[in-house]
Amino acid sequence: MSHTMDPAAERTLNLAKAETLIEALPYLQRYAGRTFVVKYGGHAMGDPELARDFAEDVVLLKAVGINPVVVHGGGPQIGAMLKKLGVESRFVDGLRVTDKATADVAEMVLSGAINKELVGWIAGAGGRAIGISGKDGGLVTASKVQRTTKDPDSNIEQVVDLGFVGEPETVDTTIIETCCQAGMIPVIAPIAAGSDGETYNINADTMAGAIAAALGAARLFLLTDVAGVLDKDKQLLTDLTPADIERLQQDGTISGGMIPKLETCVHAVEAGCEAAVVLDGRVPHAMLLEFFTSRGAGTLIRA
Repeated sequence: MSHTMDPAAERTLNLAKAETLIEALPYLQRYAGRTFVVKYGGHAMGDPELARDFAEDVVLLKAVGINPVVVHGGGPQIGAMLKKLGVESRFVDGLRVTDKATADVAEMVLSGAINKELVGWIAGAGGRAIGISGKDGGLVTASKVQRTTKDPDSNIEQVVDLGFVGEPETVDTTIIETCCQAGMIPVIAPIAAGSDGETYNINADTMAGAIAAALGAARLFLLTDVAGVLDKDKQLLTDLTPADIERLQQDGTISGGMIPKLETCVHAVEAGCEAAVVLDGRVPHAMLLEFFTSRGAGTLIRA
């Protein structure tokens, strides 16, 4: 049995490829030289096939003149390593309390294992990546996160100390711009030093949002484990404004882990990023589908 394709079918396929490139042309022209910040996390990280697709997407963006900047998470991997090393975790209101031992493990897993694995995937797809964290080149200075919780009995607010958990206070994009100009793809671990000299663990979505705002990025992509923002009937909402998000939050359409993600998107677009997209990282080449097709593949948030 021959494996060659019927010439007519092959011509049809090749024509479809050419038409896809033509459809992508206006987007390529509009965004040449612009920056895309991509937060990479969730299940897409654990699946080698999806990791390869992701790396190819990033390399393609770089090849067509867009500057991709990757920020990655690693919650599950940190959890697994803490377990392996026998470090106990304490949670308050679903947030991990990060003591010194936990912070050291987080830095090791994020800046070491995960960061360099991603750099390797991108190299394998033909790109030149450089792995850094918020500490490098003074990229991010963190401040300690202050959280309060209400005592259910007395209704008194109490300050919760989450330990070495920070949020970005200032962002100096020099190192990112230097990397991008040199043809490199920066891959950033969400770890930063505070002005107190301590090392802080930062939520990867928050880190990506702050970097996208500081760069005036054309897009912030948050790759997650859901299709995007869904309405009450589980249909994808493709376009949202901050006002829409507030309304959907009040009527309970948006809940749980989606709330902080969308808050990150709103902060980013209000602080200088053109638009943010919540995307399903489990879909192969989701980022390219969102970007290069008129239909899109996720939920777009604009100010």
